[in-house]
Amino acid sequence: MEMHRFLKRETNILVSTTVIEVGVDVPNASIMVIENAERFGLSQLHQLRGRVGRGKHQSYCILMTNQKRSSEARIRLKAMTDHTDGFKISEIDLEIRGPGDFLGTRQSGLPAFQLANIVQDQAILKEAREAAFSLIESDPDLSSPENQPISAALRAYRQKQTGLGGVA
Repeated sequence: MEMHRFLKRETNILVSTTVIEVGVDVPNASIMVIENAERFGLSQLHQLRGRVGRGKHQSYCILMTNQKRSSEARIRLKAMTDHTDGFKISEIDLEIRGPGDFLGTRQSGLPAFQLANIVQDQAILKEAREAAFSLIESDPDLSSPENQPISAALRAYRQKQTGLGGVA
């Protein structure tokens, strides 16, 4: 009800929870104040900030914080003030939180099997990816004798990560 009034400009100010992020497109919205901004993740702050500035008017996103901020919160808030590019913000978020588990359920932190920094080592990771695709193209089931150690290591890793045995 209130949302419709805001969209129809019957109300000029809307105070809301973060539900405002979902499906709101009011081009003339020009100011957003986010209280306790230190409690939000970078992607959510970026999404919220994206709700203003869609029209022709100058817009502002004001991040209000508690005086007691963790070092991680300071880094997130600095990223928000320094960058508007969503790709750069997601890269910073990845550096802060880590990639989490690719096969598991953890959404942040370093994976148990870490050989490279996913942000800083992009060139070598791209090269490794291309080599892996080339290997699978030439030996899809890794059945050749020289690829048996790779096949065994992958099976052991998959079983450890998922807690499941092989599938027959």
